[in-house]
Amino acid sequence: MKRASHLSPLASPPGRIRVLGIDPGLRITGFGVLDKTGSTLAYVTSGCIKTPAAGDLATRLKVILDGLREVIASVKPDQVAIEKVFVNVNPQSTLLLGQARGTAICAAVLHELQVSEYTALQVKQAVVGNGHADKGQVQDMVKRLLKLTGSPSADAADALACAICHAHGGQGLGKLATAGYRMKRGRLV
Repeated sequence: MKRASHLSPLASPPGRIRVLGIDPGLRITGFGVLDKTGSTLAYVTSGCIKTPAAGDLATRLKVILDGLREVIASVKPDQVAIEKVFVNVNPQSTLLLGQARGTAICAAVLHELQVSEYTALQVKQAVVGNGHADKGQVQDMVKRLLKLTGSPSADAADALACAICHAHGGQGLGKLATAGYRMKRGRLV
């Protein structure tokens, strides 16, 4: 196959947008990458970045930062979608999750990528059609929507679901004007 001389090897095909979805976590950060061309989604890759359980907070955050920077450098996404933090019963857990999320956002910003944020309710509504779907339902729908032969891990599936949510009407891709609207039961009103 001959490559057109006006395209560099790193250039995106016309009309294709590559989205990196991130499901932040201090123990496990999931990532999922897909390409959107028109209304078609194509799976690129997914996985998890696992931090050492015995490490201090700074070391664990560095593992997340380095892992995501490596993913971004290798897959060259155009945009990033990340899940928003929900408030846990345990405020310490929420704070730690927020720090992992901030680190993930920093990894994207260091590569000058646009970052869009979605609540778990928005992601589940977009992928499953039910904002209160369980992890198994999300995994199954991600597998179906991306025509995967096997189910991704729960964290990778959540990251892919975030990317799917973004691709189907998210900020920047679907050009959905959301100013002046609010979310009610997973829908814009």
